[in-house]
This record gives sequence, structure tokens and C-alpha cells, in this order.
Amino acid sequence: MSDEEFAGYPAGRLLDVMKALTMILALPQSAADHVDALVIAAGQGEEWRFTHAIGAWEAKPDLRYLLVANGNPAEATYVEITLDYLRSLGLRRTEGVHVQAEPAPNTGLQAAWIVSQVQSRGITSLALAISPYHLPRAYLTVLKACNASGVRLPVIPVPVAVSPHTPVPETGATGYALVPGEVKRILAYMDQGWVATPEELQQYLGWLWNHHPRMLGVTGTMVP
Repeated sequence: MSDEEFAGYPAGRLLDVMKALTMILALPQSAADHVDALVIAAGQGEEWRFTHAIGAWEAKPDLRYLLVANGNPAEATYVEITLDYLRSLGLRRTEGVHVQAEPAPNTGLQAAWIVSQVQSRGITSLALAISPYHLPRAYLTVLKACNASGVRLPVIPVPVAVSPHTPVPETGATGYALVPGEVKRILAYMDQGWVATPEELQQYLGWLWNHHPRMLGVTGTMVP
């Protein structure tokens, strides 16, 4: 994407996205050690999303659930997600593993399935393991789906460990190259009601930091 494609957006809106990205990614990853469920959102042929999350799942027996949101079958790198496929990537502990049965051509459908799992399984907190360039939009989409369903729980972002110089299998673009497109989608999807607004995110993060300080590693009294 060229800089000119952002020419129509006021600086204030771009600043809102910058604030959102900063505050989401500033949430401590150590909080993921205390969640109920770990979530993988498939996409772009990125096996590192799976291997990173599966490694954490196998290392943390206190995790009750591993939720795997399906991907888009229109992608050239789409792979059917089965237990055998997950085992080939290192999965050994299968109890508590749940895979979205139907394809999910977009992040909104993944988020809706994640929230349905939260509701049906009594999940009290979750962590999203997704590549860094996509994580903020996925986080905002899950938060919007939670709000729409009247669900409120800690959602912890877990950026997958991958170099931003690594080409994504689906397109060959790097994480650096994909960030502008993610920013433009966040702006467009806010207008369409598909991702949480800056106000919704700010309200949610205020709730999270004040109601779950111990999970986030805070000691002492929070300041409102």
C-alpha cells in the first residue's frame, strides 16, 4: 500500500489506531500463563501460529482448552485442520482441543466461533496467539464479538514469535509490508461495526486493568 491511500483519513483517526495498537500490544504476555484457553486463528499458511501455540499448550498443563479457529479455504495455502495435522506440528495433549468445524473465510467468523466456545464451555479467560501484524485487528474483532454477545472476560494478546522480515506463505509479503493493510482494514471495519471502536477498547482495557490486576502482574492499588 502507498502512503497516498491514507490521504483521505484524518490524522486523529490514524492516531486512534496507533493508540489501539500500542495499548493492545502493551498488555503483558505473562498474563497468558493464567488463562483458561489458548486460541489459534488459522490463516495465510502461517504454520508458526500453530507451532507457537502448541508449544505453549504442551508446556502449560493448567490450560484447559486449546481452541483452533478455522481458516479461509479460498487461500492457496489453506490446510484442513485435523488432529493428525495438529499432531504433525507437535500436539500431544488432545483433551481440551476444539477445532472450528466449518471454514471461516474472515476474521469475523473466527471471532464469532471463539465467543460461542467461551459461552458453551464456560471459559473465563483466553489468550490469542496470532502473528504480530494481524494481532491488533484480530483482538479488536474478538472484542467486538464479545460485546455483541454480552460477554466480558480477560483477553490476552500473545504475538507469535516470528521475524517481521519473514515472508508470509500465502502472499510472500513480510509483516512490515502487511501492517498498512491491517491499519486500513481496522479503519474501514470500525465504520462498518466489525471491530471495536477506540471508545470500546478504552472502556474494556479500563475494566481489564482494574478488575484483573493480579493476572496482569500489577501490585498495589490501581489508579482509576
